Amino acid sequence: MLRSSTLRASNTVSTAFSSSSLCRASRIAQVSRPLACFPQQPSRQAHAISNPTLANIEKRWEEMPPQEQADLWMQLRDRMKVDWHEMTLQEKKAAYWIAFGPHGPRAGTPPGENWKVFSYTLVLLAVATGVFALTRHFARPPPKTMTKEYQEQTNEYLKSQNTEPITGVSSEGYKGKGMVQSK
Repeated sequence: MLRSSTLRASNTVSTAFSSSSLCRASRIAQVSRPLACFPQQPSRQAHAISNPTLANIEKRWEEMPPQEQADLWMQLRDRMKVDWHEMTLQEKKAAYWIAFGPHGPRAGTPPGENWKVFSYTLVLLAVATGVFALTRHFARPPPKTMTKEYQEQTNEYLKSQNTEPITGVSSEGYKGKGMVQSK
């Protein structure tokens, strides 16, 4: 990566000086180096990657050390900068497989994983049900204010006190349940 950046920088510097008057003056003064001020053609340093390096890349990719994976990807990336008609079929296949192949986060699920997830879900549901049942078993009985009779008595008390005479229990023609929540 550093090598290609340095090459691009040197091409940019020589191109920038080619149109300046300083470069024209130096061309006249130095006859021994007439090509120094002309813009250089971009040189392609990428060469074909050997077939043994790319052979069976699908099977070897996961076992390769990360540094070797990165080096191979950088070589392919540099190689992809040239015209794709110049790339070998093996390089095209390797570049496509590394970019879009089923490895890393795109790897398929291992066999039996769905069954594991299903069984663990059932186990956790059974544990949650057991905890709920134990909690209900050892809980206190509901308070006396939750009985239907108590709530009906509360309605009668609110009517006798004339609570909420406009829209509440004490209003004329009230058809709601009032304080009764229990069945």
